[in-house]
Amino acid sequence: MKRAFDVALAIIALPFAVPLVVLCMAAIRATSAGPAIFRQTRVGRNERPFTCYKLRTMHAGTHDMPSHEAAASSVTPLGSRLRRLKLDELPQLCNILVGDMSFVGPRPCLPSQTELIAARRARGLYAIRPGITGVSQVAGVDMSDPEKLAVLDATYLADMSLAADLKLILATAFGAGRRDSVGR
Repeated sequence: MKRAFDVALAIIALPFAVPLVVLCMAAIRATSAGPAIFRQTRVGRNERPFTCYKLRTMHAGTHDMPSHEAAASSVTPLGSRLRRLKLDELPQLCNILVGDMSFVGPRPCLPSQTELIAARRARGLYAIRPGITGVSQVAGVDMSDPEKLAVLDATYLADMSLAADLKLILATAFGAGRRDSVGR
């Protein structure tokens, strides 16, 4: 049921998202050097690596690291706005359609975040797809405390339902979790 909901919602969102993504890509290219789409290997369901797509919000050449470890100066002025409005996440609709991600689940981490991977593994979180949003994002918890993050993400497993997903999606759409962890 969750997968069918994700695919249906992604298909409904695409006609609205595609023109917005194209406009954002043009603005990114006009205001900073480098590609408009950012590709990064993340850890997915069953700990399988996948390529996560986002609009690029940091200067080209910024080191591959978790957002909470990046300096605030690595974010472009436009990137700051895209992150605040969550527009940088729109390309992840492609990740949803191919089955790498869900709308709701734990945010996918980098393969280098071994402490977080172990904490999530211990709580069975790799049995589900990672999400664009989730309990931790809505609560404003970033990846700087792997144990705290994994414990909070695991609460989703106990309450996973279509109603819980809708509640988290709506909370995200209406502004929950807009704090940015860059440079903290």
